[in-house]
Amino acid sequence: MNIYEKMIKCALDSQKRAYTPYSKFNVGAAVLTESGKIYGGCNIENASYTPTICAERVAIFKAIYDGEKKIKKIAVVGKENSLTFPCGVCRQVIREFCTIDCEIIVIKNEQEYKIIKFSELLPYSFGPEDL
Repeated sequence: MNIYEKMIKCALDSQKRAYTPYSKFNVGAAVLTESGKIYGGCNIENASYTPTICAERVAIFKAIYDGEKKIKKIAVVGKENSLTFPCGVCRQVIREFCTIDCEIIVIKNEQEYKIIKFSELLPYSFGPEDL
């Protein structure tokens, strides 16, 4: 199984763990760190909506908690047979921990996915080196 297949499987498995009693929109994510570890995440909703957290941030924050600092690739899956891209808040968090050439794997289903560079999602981004 290649790295893309492993990440897609992790994102799809993570999607099943989503807590979405309000939107019913389950999202799963997987991040590959510089050390080669893969971390999964799912979205977790809250009745007041503001504290809701996206799958991408859950996966990233799990990696950071474990001491990882660099993300190499991120996989995201949302609505079945549709491409679900990271929201604006997640894009900024992704920018904090990966380079602009980081690969984003947007999953339509287990066999179909699109790979794009992060710079395509957030051109002219503001990152740590800008401070």
